Amino acid sequence: MKKRLLLIGSVLAAAAVFAFAAGGIDGKWTAEVQGKNGTTTQTLTLKSSGMNLTGSLDNGRGMPTDISEGMIHDTDVTFKVVREFNGNKITTSYKGTLSGDELKLTGTNEGGGGGGGKGGGRGPQELTFKRAQ
Repeated sequence: MKKRLLLIGSVLAAAAVFAFAAGGIDGKWTAEVQGKNGTTTQTLTLKSSGMNLTGSLDNGRGMPTDISEGMIHDTDVTFKVVREFNGNKITTSYKGTLSGDELKLTGTNEGGGGGGGKGGGRGPQELTFKRAQ
């Protein structure tokens, strides 16, 4: 009987973790980012369906870009953003973790173009998004 209760408890706990991670990411998230022209607010809007993640990222210039290849597994989050500048496509891969009302992400440009941010695109960009109220 104790083994059965322990098994049921374990299954319920695992289901709660999955529900928190998958459903807990839905909504708007904001991050304050320091740039060469001062601080901007980036807004990330996310929606999960199982392990799939969709949404958009507005880098503070009022032009949201859809995310692609979005996934959430437990508290691990990954997605890509593809932007076009002067005919060149730049893909930034984001990887991070969800913890309550905080989403920590690292953005890295693909193809050897440096990172997605500070100092003219050098190195990975560390972002901490907070759930928008």
